[in-house]
Amino acid sequence: MTGTDALPQALRPLVAFSGVLRANNFRVAPDQTQTFIAASGLLGPRSITDIYRAALASLAPPPERRAEFDALFRLVFHGQSVAAPMTAESDDDDLEAFDQGDGTDNTLEDDEVTESGAEASAAERLTARRFGAGSEREMLMHLRRRAATDLPMRKARRRQAARTGDRADRVRALREAVRRDGELLTLPALKRQIRQRRIVLLVDISGSMKVQTESHLRFAHTLQHAAEHCEVFTLGTRLTRVTRALRLRHREQALQAASGLVADWDGGTRLGDALTAFLDVPRFAGIARGALVVVLSDGLERGDPQALVAAVERLSRLSWATLWLTPLAGEPDFRPQTEALLAVLPYIDRLGSGANLATLTDEILGFARRAA
Repeated sequence: MTGTDALPQALRPLVAFSGVLRANNFRVAPDQTQTFIAASGLLGPRSITDIYRAALASLAPPPERRAEFDALFRLVFHGQSVAAPMTAESDDDDLEAFDQGDGTDNTLEDDEVTESGAEASAAERLTARRFGAGSEREMLMHLRRRAATDLPMRKARRRQAARTGDRADRVRALREAVRRDGELLTLPALKRQIRQRRIVLLVDISGSMKVQTESHLRFAHTLQHAAEHCEVFTLGTRLTRVTRALRLRHREQALQAASGLVADWDGGTRLGDALTAFLDVPRFAGIARGALVVVLSDGLERGDPQALVAAVERLSRLSWATLWLTPLAGEPDFRPQTEALLAVLPYIDRLGSGANLATLTDEILGFARRAA
């Protein structure tokens, strides 16, 4: 019998929650767990909201990790059966583009338009999703190992000491002169640092992408931990930022946390409106500036693709490069057929295959080499 099994049944989830927080690098002391249990008892608890408030007050998550804390709370106490945040105070502004600070819900509304995608739908179907265990570990490990050297690089503004460079290191030169009584044998130089480019991953989770959604989210989690700076958003009938959820170290916990944040799994397709919402939030548009933007979608947009074309055109002006990966490109003789994909071709740098994790990994790691 473990220590948790020896506890009264009502206390087990409270203690387990503290353990999950510690496993994800939250600093939770034993006396905080005791305070959490005592506070829950003082509040009744009359509802799960009382337990949440007790956890928030006694376990004191850092403000910048509030979204992770809320996602883990839903994981332990709800089993991801709810997708909405626990309270109105949670950090939705960091997670969903349709909360733009004006107090209104800018959810993408349905309308009656003609079809340009064969199987796309504009209907919004809100649901939660559970992920199973992964079986593509080797390819994900390959991505993690190669990411440091093969992802696109950029010259940073900061400079570092070098044997040869484009600027003299005056501070180091003066120090050398003082140390050598005014003599300076060589002139120290500075060169610009080389850093990885930011990667923005936009994952289509609509019904037409249902088969690929799980592997795409596993890919996103691995890329999140392998790249220096990676931002992940889901696109469907809504736009949701899942970066913080995917920062959780354990993959299955991260995917379950993301499942609780996204409400429109396997629903309709509103790519144009979702990308427009992304660009209309200045903070999100700033993320895309100078970044490698990767869209994982089949491009089966519903209705007039003009909104999608306008959004991709704006995105191409902001980003360093735009890469569109579609599972439909798995065949060697693939040619884009949908009106939406044909319309955005002039504004993307590459239309590649996203049929499986192997092709995704090859496209991401090989893009910098192909672009050179």
